[in-house]
Amino acid sequence: MVEAAAAKLRKLLTELSKLRGRHTELVSVYIPAGYSIIDVINQIRNERGTAENIKSKSTRKNVVDALTKIEQHLKLYKSTPPHGLAVFCGNVAETEGVTDIKLWAIEPPEPLKVKMYWCDQQFELEPLQAMIAEKELYGLVVMDTQEATIGLLRGKSIQVLRRLESIVPGKTAKGGQSSVRFARVREGLVNDFYKEVAEQIRALMPAGVKGILLGGPGPSKEDFWRGDYLMTDIKNKVLGVQSVSYTDEAGLHELVERSKELLAEASVIREKTLLQRFFTELQKDSGLVTYGVQPVLSALEAGAVETLLVSEGLDWKAVELACGCGWSGKRYVRAAEVENQVCPNCGRIAGVIGQADIVDAFDDLAKKYGTSMEVVSTETREGGQLAALGGIAAILRYRYAKA
Repeated sequence: MVEAAAAKLRKLLTELSKLRGRHTELVSVYIPAGYSIIDVINQIRNERGTAENIKSKSTRKNVVDALTKIEQHLKLYKSTPPHGLAVFCGNVAETEGVTDIKLWAIEPPEPLKVKMYWCDQQFELEPLQAMIAEKELYGLVVMDTQEATIGLLRGKSIQVLRRLESIVPGKTAKGGQSSVRFARVREGLVNDFYKEVAEQIRALMPAGVKGILLGGPGPSKEDFWRGDYLMTDIKNKVLGVQSVSYTDEAGLHELVERSKELLAEASVIREKTLLQRFFTELQKDSGLVTYGVQPVLSALEAGAVETLLVSEGLDWKAVELACGCGWSGKRYVRAAEVENQVCPNCGRIAGVIGQADIVDAFDDLAKKYGTSMEVVSTETREGGQLAALGGIAAILRYRYAKA
């Protein structure tokens, strides 16, 4: 993403995040890249019909007005923009009884992958916030006995942190020195340089790095790696050692290019490690894991979840419901069951006033309760096993049983 576009989007999202509706009347619509804008217009019309059943007169008017404004705006587009479209609309007046319907339409700098219609007291911004979030960090080091360059890989961006030069001479003795003495002096200088590189790596690497890649044009990188230079915690983060041609910034770029498979594998390994931990605890019946939408939701709300595991193939929705009798509530249901939710008060089918993918809904809950969330691929054996269990599970901080 171009930095200027990211800065502009970040500023707008900060503005939108501060807005609050008096009631559940702020509407967020996400149209993914390649999706028919005509289909979305038809959905908005249907949602407007459903909104006519909202009991509160003021809330009903505000939601209907917002949906009408969104429909009118979407008609301005002949087709969905290349990266999709996000539209936010609602009554943002700070005074009760005053109407100030405003609309924001954002063509994101990266392709949108999520389709969403959501009505709440605040705008749903997570899909766009994810685009400007800091990417995973990896440390980069290229070196030989003459120089070393230390950098960071953040998403697709490479940043040089420091470049070091040594005073190690070439391998040939000069000035009449004996080869044995020269070799001993040179070895001492190499050792000192390696120590300096190790110290700088430790000083410059942020705590959040997922791993470190090491490279160089000769045997120095292996000597450095095998030697007793790196502290154990740093050494354990080294994902691999690669042969590259340069020890400057160009070497960092070559190192990343040659390490694509390692980086992809590192992500898979982290995922498999979490899943293996989950299934081990499940087999032991230790009480430190749980699975299924409702049990996990209960544990989340109790603050008992350490890590939330969600299958990328999970076809559930977080649904906001309202009935003409006055009942309203939120449920987590399978996508095929969204339109068939029964009101617990009168037994009639409740209207859907908002829905979002359950992955997004649980991500919000994870952030709220200080829980990390891992979206798990279904392409590994362990990922397939999680999908077979229902697609959602949790590793717990402590044994938890719903009262």
